[in-house]
Amino acid sequence: MSDLDETRLGEWLAANVAGFSAPFTLEKFAGGQSNPTYWLDAAGESFVLRRKPFGAILPSAHAVEREHRLIAALHPTGFPVARPYGLCEDPEVIGAPFYIMEMVEGRTLWDGALPGMTPDQRTAHYGAIVDTLAALHTIDPDAVGLGDYGRPGNYFERQVARWTKQYRASQTDDMPEVEALIEWLPRTVPAQTRTAIVHGDFRIDNMIFAPDGPRILAVLDWELSTLGDPLADFSYFLMSWVTAPEGRSGVQGLTGAETGIPTMAAVVERYCAATGRDGVPDLNWYFAYNLFRLTGIVQGIKKRMIEGNASSAQAAATVARLPGLAASAWGFAREAGA
Repeated sequence: MSDLDETRLGEWLAANVAGFSAPFTLEKFAGGQSNPTYWLDAAGESFVLRRKPFGAILPSAHAVEREHRLIAALHPTGFPVARPYGLCEDPEVIGAPFYIMEMVEGRTLWDGALPGMTPDQRTAHYGAIVDTLAALHTIDPDAVGLGDYGRPGNYFERQVARWTKQYRASQTDDMPEVEALIEWLPRTVPAQTRTAIVHGDFRIDNMIFAPDGPRILAVLDWELSTLGDPLADFSYFLMSWVTAPEGRSGVQGLTGAETGIPTMAAVVERYCAATGRDGVPDLNWYFAYNLFRLTGIVQGIKKRMIEGNASSAQAAATVARLPGLAASAWGFAREAGA
């Protein structure tokens, strides 16, 4: 039994979702999605329901309406996203706004090292990921009705200010490297030369691959998407190349012909060719920023842990990384000339 009013939901689905027919079953996906997500099976047809959390939340948080708007704009272009079937903004139906999309069946790849694949297969999978990111960044936001999907101005300027504020709000210790970054980052923000649809969390485990090959069927988890500098997504994706293998996205030391995982230089070359760039700026600033952002996120977890609001075992392991993250961020800043 789910935590939703299935009678009200069934009535809404029958009235609003093409191809839906009762009866249906609903099962919540395990995992820590900030927007609770359910598998909906109706007479053998599978759908996915994503809703806001119940209860009071910050106005801009958990914006399922934004996610739905984005995938509804991208799906007709052929970009790989799940097909949207409908948005319900009336909280009376199940207690919170929600949307329905297609269930995309395929493979999720959790480990960037791609164990069990041949070198050629690894090269092909990474090629597909880079090409997909480049395809996203070459979509004209105005042409797909997303011209007002983000704020104007320099994206990194806003983000540095935002994460500085977040860090200050949850600060528990004095960390000299973070103080140095808070002073240095806003002074050295690179000029923004392009504006694109930015995913915000583009990494290997946020996409579904075809069961039998390197084709990407759907990019998932758009809750951090906005209009911004495409180098935000690209440099965040490239963090895997400067992250030691940890069973997740890190591939530092694993690249080259022997493994088939492309080098960072090969990834940059492929992305630039697909997006019409003649190169990318010094990436060290962007790596410093990405690790500063991560430091802000982990500092928030530490504050919640101290206040007793975070599950301790996993939170403690994450929080233990905080000094290393700050040191690494400042290390990239030094490489960039700080």
